[in-house]
Amino acid sequence: MTALPLEGLVAILSREPDIDPVATVGGAEVVPTARTLRPDVTLLASLLPADGEIGDWITVAAKAHEAVPGCQYAILASAWRCCDLQRARAAGVRGFLIGDAPPGHLTSAVRRLAAGQQVVDSRLSLTTRSPLTAREADVLRMAAQGATTAEIAAEACLSAGTVRNYLSNVIAKTGAHNRQGAVRIATESGWL
Repeated sequence: MTALPLEGLVAILSREPDIDPVATVGGAEVVPTARTLRPDVTLLASLLPADGEIGDWITVAAKAHEAVPGCQYAILASAWRCCDLQRARAAGVRGFLIGDAPPGHLTSAVRRLAAGQQVVDSRLSLTTRSPLTAREADVLRMAAQGATTAEIAAEACLSAGTVRNYLSNVIAKTGAHNRQGAVRIATESGWL
């Protein structure tokens, strides 16, 4: 099955008596439209290119979530990487869908999101395994307990530089911006 064109997605959702698509907009228009219309669910189709100045759909989702936190955000993507899942989760995205999902799955996902549930396409279950090595997880656990780089190095019998390298790897793998973000994402994901 190939990715559903936007018109097809709108047509599928419009046929449902309890789903009312209220707008179809490009990346730059998502935030102002969400502010104005206050939808229950916003489906971002990353199968379509985001406007250049807006950046990727995860950034769009983060800005929209900040502007309208009561809305449930989902991204429909042709492929997901583990770091994308974590960045999206940190951006407030609650729906992680694959673009070739059958129409019934899409309508069900919209209903579940509107009910406040998180929706993750079942084909993503293997992708959400921890990307951290055992040593990276150990170092991050110590950091989560408030240990400094020097304390982690002494406890783990590593150099401070090696600890910093492990923490840099963890931050990159989780898609976080800093150590605290990596701890939060890894904890929420069940990796610690």
